Amino acid sequence: MRERPTVTVYYDAVCPICRRDRRRYERLSRGAASVEWVDVTAHAERLRARGIEPREALRSLHVEDQRGWLWQGLDAYILLMRRVTLLRPLAWLIGLAWIKPLLGVGYHRWVQRRLRREGRE
Repeated sequence: MRERPTVTVYYDAVCPICRRDRRRYERLSRGAASVEWVDVTAHAERLRARGIEPREALRSLHVEDQRGWLWQGLDAYILLMRRVTLLRPLAWLIGLAWIKPLLGVGYHRWVQRRLRREGRE
């Protein structure tokens, strides 16, 4: 099997749910989806070099694809899910025009509450 080019995921490694999601993704992909995981809390300069403010990176998942394009929020999740056979149907569902906006609002509210609760907002 040919390895796909690496994507870079800028994620909040302080967040226990984010770490759990990373482990789940790695398990489901079984190494087939080559991903570099970058902790946004430890790499502020790298983020800024890509045009991402560290505070914004805490509020929304950012993924850089193999072409160097940046994806954010649900689009970033969809990109990652499409790389794993088992998650492709979920990526399709999340991407539906009437579901994506609703999930986006819920996702951003959840992140804001989590950051406030952790004293990082």
